[in-house]
Amino acid sequence: MDTAQHTTSTTTTRVLLTVEAAADRLSVGRTTMYALIKAGHITTVRVGRLRRIPADALTAYTHRLTEGALA
Repeated sequence: MDTAQHTTSTTTTRVLLTVEAAADRLSVGRTTMYALIKAGHITTVRVGRLRRIPADALTAYTHRLTEGALA
């Protein structure tokens, strides 16, 4: 496995993401991501002093958006 493939596969399997990585996954800016967190739309966890976003929280958020669009 070359380095590019290894980097891609580890990035897609991360359980906890930084705010920047989560924003990148949703194709939004960092400021928008912080606004979504503050509004309670996306849950976060603390790991020591660090704030992380569970990958499942992004999946749940996109499902809620999709369900809202279908209703």
